[in-house]
Amino acid sequence: MAVSRKLREQMEKGGWIRKMFEEGIALKKQYGERNVFDLTLGNPVMEPPAEFHQELRKWVDSPASGMHRYMPNAGYPETRAAVAEHLDSETGLPFTANEIVMTCGAAGALNVVLKAIVEAGDEVVIFSPFFAEYIYYIDNAQGVPRIVPTDSEFIPYLEVLEENITPKTRAVLLNYPNNPTGAVYSHDVLAGIGELLVRKEAEYGREIFLINDDIYRKLVYDGVECPHVFRYHTRAIVGTSYSKDLAVPGERIGYIAVSPRYDGREELVNGLVFCNRVLGFVNAPALMQNVVRALQDTSVDISEYQRKRDLIYNALVEAGYSVVKPQGAFYVFPESPVEDDEAFVRELQKYNVLVVPGKGFGASGYFRISYCVDDWVIEGSLPGFREVAGVFGL
Repeated sequence: MAVSRKLREQMEKGGWIRKMFEEGIALKKQYGERNVFDLTLGNPVMEPPAEFHQELRKWVDSPASGMHRYMPNAGYPETRAAVAEHLDSETGLPFTANEIVMTCGAAGALNVVLKAIVEAGDEVVIFSPFFAEYIYYIDNAQGVPRIVPTDSEFIPYLEVLEENITPKTRAVLLNYPNNPTGAVYSHDVLAGIGELLVRKEAEYGREIFLINDDIYRKLVYDGVECPHVFRYHTRAIVGTSYSKDLAVPGERIGYIAVSPRYDGREELVNGLVFCNRVLGFVNAPALMQNVVRALQDTSVDISEYQRKRDLIYNALVEAGYSVVKPQGAFYVFPESPVEDDEAFVRELQKYNVLVVPGKGFGASGYFRISYCVDDWVIEGSLPGFREVAGVFGL
């Protein structure tokens, strides 16, 4: 056996996004690239903004001495200070470089955080639907995922969350704006979660962390507010990256920020730095740390994503699908017209349209569309959505 039994089981159960992406490759070989409408991956088609290219050229054309060597495992002090200054201005909290650790993307950030805080057997609460790989990140830290359902708008029920906070709870992992739903949590919901965690900490006599994967923070629409998690709990941590707002997912550059209100932050940050090293990340990419330093307020044109959202959302509603309008990110998560979301996805494939079944996100009966694609992909998919709507009587 080439891999462990446990890994084999995980590989068989997981990987729906990648599985559908590979289906797309096969279809494109058969029918041609322009005849397949692949809405599976959150891989931004937009190019990075001009400011990114300017900074990149600056560092490549005029390299600083030693810029490709190791730096402190937490990252360049200057970059961490720039991140801290940005967070200070947005939250009003006194962030410094000492609360920031640069990481290999948001995935690296979350794995480092969980490795640092989770004991074997500790529970980490996640809300369904969720980004599928959270299950494996938690397992990497020998933790146990505790999956909690959300309401019809994909917002957490505080009463249900309270029932699922146990003496084993070590963290609640949020993701807003959400993948796969595009939901954004309001001030009232987040305040309720924070108050609940304070009560449960007192009841169980242990610290419970509130973590947010806010990789889509800048991608919000219609003037919706996206509150910072730091406002709602003393033990708040953010893991994020520049992948989506700068359209550079292949560059693997992100950071962890620990609330400056947390008394144990020095020990925690030391633990995060250690885990950054021993998990094999060592440090975030040196060139990208230099490039993003001056880009804290920069992003792609968010209005383009809002336009694409409106295009796909309006077409789906017109075709009869039941859809919650996304407030952020670049996904839409409609209900499948039949309970078996895999059967729906297979039917859609007959029209060379590729989406991901909801079961891949812990929510059977739905499917995910990624609209960070070229307009021709969205427009080309619409006849298929309409045809399949008719097949299932919408």
